Amino acid sequence: MDADAHIADFGRFVTASPSSYHAAAEVARRLVDAGYLLLDETADWSGAVLPGARVVVVRDGAVLAVALPDSASPVTPFRILGAHTDSPGFKLKPKSTTGANGWLQAAVEVYGGPILASWFDRELELAGRIVDMAGGEHLVRTGPFLRIPHLAIHLDRTTNSGFGPDPQRDLQPVFGVGDLAQADLVAHLAGLAGLAPEQVGGYDLLTADTQEPRRFGADGALYASGRMDNLTSVHAGLVGLLAARPTDSIAVLAAFDHEEVGSRSRSGAAGPLLADVLKRVTAALGGSTEDAARAFAASWCLSADAGHAVHPNRGEVHDPVNRPRVGSGPLLKINAQQRYTTDAHGAALWARTCAQAGVPTQEFVSNNAVPCGSTIGPDTASRLGIRTLDVGTPLISMHSARELCHVDDPGFLADASAAFFAPE
Repeated sequence: MDADAHIADFGRFVTASPSSYHAAAEVARRLVDAGYLLLDETADWSGAVLPGARVVVVRDGAVLAVALPDSASPVTPFRILGAHTDSPGFKLKPKSTTGANGWLQAAVEVYGGPILASWFDRELELAGRIVDMAGGEHLVRTGPFLRIPHLAIHLDRTTNSGFGPDPQRDLQPVFGVGDLAQADLVAHLAGLAGLAPEQVGGYDLLTADTQEPRRFGADGALYASGRMDNLTSVHAGLVGLLAARPTDSIAVLAAFDHEEVGSRSRSGAAGPLLADVLKRVTAALGGSTEDAARAFAASWCLSADAGHAVHPNRGEVHDPVNRPRVGSGPLLKINAQQRYTTDAHGAALWARTCAQAGVPTQEFVSNNAVPCGSTIGPDTASRLGIRTLDVGTPLISMHSARELCHVDDPGFLADASAAFFAPE
């Protein structure tokens, strides 16, 4: 795959995906354009999920796509690439309009684990969904609209020696000036959806950085963007699925919501979504519970989530021997405490996959004194009993408003994803 073309398309994907709901919709749009059939979860799937079918399901901010080979049977195993659509940021509260001293502000709460300081003094947007009183869903985005302002150093001389923002006091972004009694942020958002304020029944709206993704550095080899954790994996899985032609397994792209807050939701990896879809696929093929268990026992899940490259200024926080670098291929993520699910069989599968794809790979393991995060992998393995391994694109500045990678690495992951979906 051409790295330049891939990174350019990734930039377009990120720009179209300021929220998990937009990301799920963009994946579905691209798949439908490629001939996939969008399924309604309330419908009977038996006439649509047949050998050779290509289908996609959207549930809230999650999306699952299934590509069945012509030879698919009730015991055909699955090859699942799991990722997540959400990223850290700030979520709009129910009583959303606040302010002080002539400023109009949006009332937000922290979503996930963002690097708080990185969100200051950036032009942000609100993006997500509004649900009207009749239950209709409307995707909205404001464009540049909000800014979380730093206090000037003249007024706080300790800023550079120990900045620790108070999440309630310091993180409410400004969006204008005027009379608070006359301001109504929800009315503005309703107008973007073509609704009157009284038609708004509820909303799920989060912040996103509005600066466009960009190449920079010597020879344009570095890439900066918001939401690379984890849209790098969602996009790589999408590109890999569209490129692959599976013959002996059913290829599944599963992009979940709410990973950054624990995955425990109806659209998260700890919820029933993946099991629901896989079991319905088996049933549509005429299979039984016994057939589903046999298929699961022979299946694999590639849990794809961004990982850590060695930091240029803080190399001591990384493992002293395993030193992954940007530009050197995707990471195989390993952890003795099962925060990542890779075992020896998974490592061997990944080695075969990368060899088939012709891409380099490298291992990531945490410094013993620096506990690692986790992924959707443990949830998927625990819920379904499917063999799972953890991989991802190496980044630095993870959970910043704007993260950094090498331009080659997202394409490497896409090539490996295609090989995983269609092993030789």
